[in-house]
Amino acid sequence: MLIGPRGIFSSSRPLEFHQGKASAIDVSESVISRLRAAGCVFAEDEAALLVEAATTPEQLEALVVRRVAGEPLEVIVGWAEFCGLRIVVEPGVFVPRYRTQFLVQLALGLASPDSVVVDLCCGTGAMAAAVHAALPTADVFAADLDPAEVRCARRNLAPARVFEGDLYDALPTGLRGRVDILMVNAPYVPTDEIRMMPTEARDHEALVALDGGSDGLDIQRRVAADAPEWLASGGHLLIETSVRQSPATRAAFEAAGLVTSVEHSDDYDSTVVIGRKS
Repeated sequence: MLIGPRGIFSSSRPLEFHQGKASAIDVSESVISRLRAAGCVFAEDEAALLVEAATTPEQLEALVVRRVAGEPLEVIVGWAEFCGLRIVVEPGVFVPRYRTQFLVQLALGLASPDSVVVDLCCGTGAMAAAVHAALPTADVFAADLDPAEVRCARRNLAPARVFEGDLYDALPTGLRGRVDILMVNAPYVPTDEIRMMPTEARDHEALVALDGGSDGLDIQRRVAADAPEWLASGGHLLIETSVRQSPATRAAFEAAGLVTSVEHSDDYDSTVVIGRKS
C-alpha cells in the first residue's frame, strides 16, 4: 500500500483494455504525465486507480478529465480505503482522512466486544464501519447533521444504525448514559482558514463538514459539554484535533468534568484528545 495525504492508494497494477488500441503501459504513462502536470503529487498511484476503475479508454479519459479539473480522486473512483476497508464516497461528502485511523486505533484499544460505540459527526461512517469490522459484536451507531453524509453512511453501515440530526439530538434517547466509546471527528478548521485548504476539500466538500467556527472548536466544545450525559460510567470521548488546538480541546474536556489525556502519532500526523467519565 502507498500512503497519500488523503488516504491509502492501492498498489499499482496494469490493466488491459479488451477494446481500444492503446496498450495498458502507454495509457498509464499518458495518464501519469497529465496528472503530474495538474499537480497531483502521487500521480503514479492515482493513475493506477483511475486505470483500474475504467473499463474502456473513453471512460478512462472521462475520469482523467475530472481528476485534472480538481475533483477528489475518492469521489471519482467512488471509494476511499480506511482501516483496510473500502468506504463508499459520494460527491460532496467529507472524504475519510488517513490520519483519522489513529483515532480508530485508540478507540479499539479502549473498547470491548460488547461496547456501545457512537460515531458522531460520522460523515461517511468510516470510523463506525472500521470499529464494526474489528468488533462485530459491539453495538455501533453513527449520526450526522448533513443529509448527504447520512445517505452515504447508510451505504457503509446498516441503515437503521445511522441517524440524522444535530449532534446528540440525532441519537436514540435509549443511548443516554450507555455509550462506552464516543468517537468524534467534528469540523475543526477555523473559519478564516477555510480559504487556505486544498481545493479538493474547499471546493468539493460541504462547508458544514469543515468549518469549526472562529477558532475551529465550536463543535468540539458542544460535544464535550454534553458528553457526560451520554457516556456510561468509565466511558470515553475521543476527538481528533490539531497539535495547535489540543490545549483548548483539552480544556473543553476538563470543563465538562472528564479525566483527560492527549495522544499524538507522528506516523499518522494525528492528534486525539481522550476524556474519560469517572
